[in-house]
Amino acid sequence: MDLPRLESRPHLAQVVPSVLAVLGVPGFANTVEIPPVSSACVLLVDGLGWELLEQHATDAPVLSQLSRSLLQVGYPSTTVAGLAAIGTGLASGEHGMTGYTFEVPGVGVLNALRWAGHPGGPDLRERLRPADAQPLPTTFTQAASAGVDASVVSDAQFAKSALTEAVQRGGRYVGVHALGDLASSVLNVLDRPRSFCYAYHSQLDQLGHLYGPGSPAWRMQLRHVDRLVESIVDSLPPGRLLAVVADHGMVAVDDTAVDLDATPQLLDGVRVIAGEVRARHVYVVDGARDDVLAAWRSELRDCAWVATRDEAIDGGWFGPRVSDRVRPRIGDIVVAARDRFGMLRRTNEPMESSLIGQHGSLTTAEQLVPLAMAYRG
Repeated sequence: MDLPRLESRPHLAQVVPSVLAVLGVPGFANTVEIPPVSSACVLLVDGLGWELLEQHATDAPVLSQLSRSLLQVGYPSTTVAGLAAIGTGLASGEHGMTGYTFEVPGVGVLNALRWAGHPGGPDLRERLRPADAQPLPTTFTQAASAGVDASVVSDAQFAKSALTEAVQRGGRYVGVHALGDLASSVLNVLDRPRSFCYAYHSQLDQLGHLYGPGSPAWRMQLRHVDRLVESIVDSLPPGRLLAVVADHGMVAVDDTAVDLDATPQLLDGVRVIAGEVRARHVYVVDGARDDVLAAWRSELRDCAWVATRDEAIDGGWFGPRVSDRVRPRIGDIVVAARDRFGMLRRTNEPMESSLIGQHGSLTTAEQLVPLAMAYRG
């Protein structure tokens, strides 16, 4: 089977380091050509893929008119990995947040959004401290250590979450409740000298999951996102930058999807299945890898890329480096969906399997996101 290699494009993980380099934080390089600024905000719109924005440009005229370039988000193309890329300046092979769910040796399968055992397990914060799961210094910690006013502007409900602690510790958390206070909080931060602000909007992704990317509900939300961007851009103080990015795109899964829980030939020799609908980690019992690999490749054929852990790492899926700490979190077999295929688990993951919009894989619809910039000189 021919397996894809991720192209050598600028990565989402390079954006915040580039901003911090411009702000004078040592140890970072401006690799995505951020202009000279005194303060900057990186706004991440969850689920805003490049292809979706191109297809629905009339719903987002402000975003579409900003200076834009392409980024790729790496594997898996999912929120946990994207937020960690922002928070560490590294790809998943180093920060270690290798999926929506993944196995942590000695702990079990972690649902990284809920910080609980998966599926349906207990809270794991006591067994797996966020700073142990992701021990690398965050971009926020490094910015603050260099005298930059570093802030996280995001949903108030996430202020004390374990994922926030894992990938955003070191930033002053500003909890918000709607688009209005998100915009005003961003502008309040940018009004300060030598400040860096990371802001997050989740609802475009939520509606894409529920109704499908490009659905009427999704397009209406995109219009609100565009108005949010316009509100910030119109009020940018001199010398300030707004950079809009995303953590992944999205596709609507079609009726070619398979229910793994009801497909015995895909379960024989399998110890644990993790990941998500479009990107699966398959952990096997001792000695069963080759048989499981053959079964998955035979059953899924042209529906998915089925790789061993080593093949996926060698293909650059998890970035240029994979640390020894992270390597065991990657499945013995890694399966990435093609086209609009999905790998459901209707018994073990009924909620996730019911969603129309999905992401996580290597397709351009999921991998490519915009870097849109507005600068007030």
